[in-house]
Amino acid sequence: MGALAGNRKRGGDEYFNSNFNHKKKSPYPIFIDFQFFKKPKFSLSQSPEKAILPHNSTVSRISRYPEPKIPFPRAVHAPVRHIKFGLPGSKHKQDSAKSDMGNFLSSRFSNVKRPAWDALSHFKKEKEVIFVEDDEKKEKGMVTDDLRVEEVEIIEKAKNSVEEEKHFQPSSSSAVTELNNGSLRVESSLDMSSLRKISDVQDLEVYKKLLESAERRNSKLKELDFQIELNEKRKAGLEALRPEKEPEEEQVEVLPPEPFIPITEEEMTLVSRAFSVKNWRKILVSHQNSSIDIRGEVLQCLKPGAWLNDEVINLYLELLKERENRDPKKFLKCHFFNTFFYKKLVNPESGYNYKAVKRWTSQRKLGYCLLDCDKIFVPIHKEIHWCLAVINKKDQKFQYLDSLKGKDPNVMRALAKYFVEEVKDKSGKNIDISSWEQEYVEDLPAQENGFDCGMFMLKYIDFYSRGLRLCFNQEHMPYFRLRTAKEILNLRAD
Repeated sequence: MGALAGNRKRGGDEYFNSNFNHKKKSPYPIFIDFQFFKKPKFSLSQSPEKAILPHNSTVSRISRYPEPKIPFPRAVHAPVRHIKFGLPGSKHKQDSAKSDMGNFLSSRFSNVKRPAWDALSHFKKEKEVIFVEDDEKKEKGMVTDDLRVEEVEIIEKAKNSVEEEKHFQPSSSSAVTELNNGSLRVESSLDMSSLRKISDVQDLEVYKKLLESAERRNSKLKELDFQIELNEKRKAGLEALRPEKEPEEEQVEVLPPEPFIPITEEEMTLVSRAFSVKNWRKILVSHQNSSIDIRGEVLQCLKPGAWLNDEVINLYLELLKERENRDPKKFLKCHFFNTFFYKKLVNPESGYNYKAVKRWTSQRKLGYCLLDCDKIFVPIHKEIHWCLAVINKKDQKFQYLDSLKGKDPNVMRALAKYFVEEVKDKSGKNIDISSWEQEYVEDLPAQENGFDCGMFMLKYIDFYSRGLRLCFNQEHMPYFRLRTAKEILNLRAD
């Protein structure tokens, strides 16, 4: 018994140690492993007697417990990689078939996906169909000949054919783009040849028609080139028959010497002495016929940058009339109204009034008849600006000269009315001036500052009374100021 008991104990311990003394891991990837023991297995080599175990043995006590069940695994709140096809690299034999199948499908999917992406990378994105159409007005303005109309119709037909092709193929597989000159191009992302086979015939017809229209246009252009070349040859032949002109000699403008006589040193000393402050209150000259006295302060207006006053202008006009009387053959027969005449003729308050100036031109007072004069000069003062009006009987015109290129039709109408009444009053005749011209002289020297208008007006009168054209400019104004001052001091106009 002792031996049997010892063998049974040893055998049970060996069997227990070999079959139950180990742990089994859970096949599920969780953080907690469950420990349990397998139910004891009995070897067939043992006899039935040995298989019958005592009631209080360890194996019999374990066998009475039910087989443990694995609880449902708890959800894991952590990032888990989801594998579509099986478990990668399982080490258990029971999952080997599933693992092999998953690896096969995964590798097969990778092999299919890679060439698909490579093929798609070579295709262009779908392009929109863009048709550029001009407005009806532009088409009416630009399409003027039969050839242009025919080309437009061909392009329209090509557009319609492209629309049909677009509806024929899915929008994701093809794109139609319109190029310049009405040519079309079809791009396919799946099969270019399928679309090209469909549109080759239509594209060929469109191309032929466009080529024919271009050839017709080229023929018309060639005809136009021939006509242009022919006209150029005719023009060259006519020019060859025309006699050659002799080269004109450059005419150098020669200024008359009288209006630009140089001022001597003695005359310069005389003028500078008159401009001095010592002679401010002193009467420098007195003109007996006009009763005009010129003091030093009045003569200051002839300095550069000053405005001319009435005394200086009126005295200079008196000197011009005396110059004419000294040498009547050298100068035109003129009359010079003073600066107060126009203010009396046209009053700002009462308007035009011939009676106010009726006695100014009596032959007893003037010593000559006004109607015998070639030119009648009328100075006009507009608050801060001097202008000149001329009754040009010699040329039968009324002239208006403004150094700032201004115009005043009221002055023209007033002088025309005055001359008609003056002729009737002095001669008893009715003169017809409807054919007389009213001229605003534009080709005249113009002032370039704001203070030389009076000096320009005096020089207009001076040159016209000589019968000369106005051949001076702004650069001569300093000289004319000194010369006018010298002539007033000498009471003699040269």
